[in-house]
Amino acid sequence: MSTAALILAAGPSSRLGRPKQMLPWGGLTLLGVVVAQTRTWPVDSVWVVLGSRFEEVLDAVDFCDAGVIENPEWEQGMASSLRVGLDVLSRDPSTEAAFIVMGDQPGIDPAVVVALLEHHRSSAAMAIVPKYRYVRGHPVLVARPLWSRLMSLEGDQGGRNLLAAHPDWVDEVRFEQLPPRDVDTADDVADLQPHS
Repeated sequence: MSTAALILAAGPSSRLGRPKQMLPWGGLTLLGVVVAQTRTWPVDSVWVVLGSRFEEVLDAVDFCDAGVIENPEWEQGMASSLRVGLDVLSRDPSTEAAFIVMGDQPGIDPAVVVALLEHHRSSAAMAIVPKYRYVRGHPVLVARPLWSRLMSLEGDQGGRNLLAAHPDWVDEVRFEQLPPRDVDTADDVADLQPHS
């Protein structure tokens, strides 16, 4: 059985005012860095969901050998990206779990990924969630039995509310570091962008 990583990067970057997927980031683009980092994880495949400015992002970002999934309903919010992404993953019966990855979080610690995957191997929980100090964060590892529930979500929500409503589905793995930050605003870009 295999594990995939699903990077959600379909949004319009409305808070930033320009497509963050294509922001220059350490010699690559922001999304290119997230893809490159995710490809180093112990997963069997990496997929990226795009939506807003699909063709421009496709041309600007180096996806290496990651698969690209177009979300034509990206304006409906994050739930639509989960839906199309998990639909593609579900076509491979050997894929038993998927990391849900945010396309604007370039600071994921690989050790977190390894710890989540190791916990998943010995757990019956349908979701393995990192808890950074006092808050849950990403990436979240979701087992295949949970995918249909995630695919039924609507609007601009991921699985956070669903998992909060069903604590028996979830195992938390605790980490001492702060959660990885999203790149949402100009201040985030100034704080987090690598400087040469």
